[in-house]
Amino acid sequence: MMPLTFANVGEENMIKKVGGKPETRKFLENLGFVAGGTVTVVSTIGGNVIVKVKESRVAVSKEMASKIMV
Repeated sequence: MMPLTFANVGEENMIKKVGGKPETRKFLENLGFVAGGTVTVVSTIGGNVIVKVKESRVAVSKEMASKIMV
C-alpha cells in the first residue's frame, strides 16, 4: 500500500483506504475516492496530481493525494 502521490502516470490503481480527518474523508468520498474504487493518475505537476476517478478528471493537491492509499 502506498500514497497516491507515488502512483505511476497512466497506471490504474485500486483505492485501499482514504485517510485524514472525517471532513477530509467525506470531501474525497464525494469526489468519488472510495475504498474499492479505481483511480488512474493522468498527470503530476509539482506533486499535485490530476486523476481519473469514476469517469471524471479531478485535480488533487499533494496533501490530499497523500491521504489516498492505493
